[in-house]
Amino acid sequence: MSPAGTGAASGRGPVGVAVIGAGNISKQYLDNLTVFPDLKVLVIADLFEEAAQSRAKEYGIPEWGGVDAALNHPDVEIIVNLTIPAAHVEVATAAVQAGKHVWTEKPFSLDRESGLGLLKTADDAGIRLGCAPDTFLGAGLQTARRIIERGDIGTPLTAMTTFQTPGPEAWHPNPAFLFQSGAGPLFDMGPYYLTALVQTFGSIRKVAAVGSKSKEVRVIGSGPKAGEEFTVDVPTHVSAMAQFENGASSHSVFSFESPRVRMGFVEITGTEATLSLPDPNHFDGDLRLWRAGDEDWTNVPATGPANGRGMGVLDMARSLRAGVPHRATGDLAYHVLDSMVSITESMDSGTFVDVNSSAPASPAVPEDWAPETATL
Repeated sequence: MSPAGTGAASGRGPVGVAVIGAGNISKQYLDNLTVFPDLKVLVIADLFEEAAQSRAKEYGIPEWGGVDAALNHPDVEIIVNLTIPAAHVEVATAAVQAGKHVWTEKPFSLDRESGLGLLKTADDAGIRLGCAPDTFLGAGLQTARRIIERGDIGTPLTAMTTFQTPGPEAWHPNPAFLFQSGAGPLFDMGPYYLTALVQTFGSIRKVAAVGSKSKEVRVIGSGPKAGEEFTVDVPTHVSAMAQFENGASSHSVFSFESPRVRMGFVEITGTEATLSLPDPNHFDGDLRLWRAGDEDWTNVPATGPANGRGMGVLDMARSLRAGVPHRATGDLAYHVLDSMVSITESMDSGTFVDVNSSAPASPAVPEDWAPETATL
């Protein structure tokens, strides 16, 4: 493990945090970051400073401003990078160069070159990188992990996942970026499903995929820009197969093309039983188990913490103080990114594509891990 994974920070008490990006998702993060006692949100920044000011007033954050207000704050240890995908690497690199640890929204990067560059820059500086999704730290997927590790389904063999919607333009007030490079159903939703699969089966070794795009132009359906058209740049339906290092395999559908909504479908089949997981885009949700010979599913309640987005930031902060690896690492996020790029290459080439990176094993989250309790 590199210094970025194990180095401890000096100091005691809450870890200082700055948020860069005051858009829609910042609310989901700030609802938690501002109440976890081991974190202290000191500043929120945005290219549009009035947006940062509005969020700061909403959450009682003492300072706001442009990006430099976060990067140059002397008491900030972790930057939470909630910018648009195209800016993730640029902002994360600037934070690393400013000596700050970085938690970034998914995807980690838009291509292998910039992702590897960011990993090296952070490693050389002894800086930690973390990345969404942190949903796998929640009660739902951690309960699934405990079930599988106990051997309740036997040896895990295969998986099926499905995400299908008509597309986010019906509800998102500014959806165009979700149909540009670095987004689409694969890059936008794939990290949740692929991370869940990697946590179950280990690293992906090769992929094959087909994709399609039904419309070149879509129309915004709600908000102040309703009726405006925008161009679709990426496949909006992707069907992908993956083979993992242990020989297991999976089939996944990621689609903005379906009138019928099917979200959060993840089934893991083992030699003895099939396990239905909760939505990997959520932190909670009960599970269902179907053993050989059963006539129906058995419901299994999820146990453990499920506070929501920001759990990964908290885990990074606590791990930083303790000098132990955090769970949602940059290496894990890069492996998922590498796998998605490989899926895209397979769509273009019509062939299997090898995935050369690997994901580290993430330690399990204890059932009594308590985000709302002060520990630092």
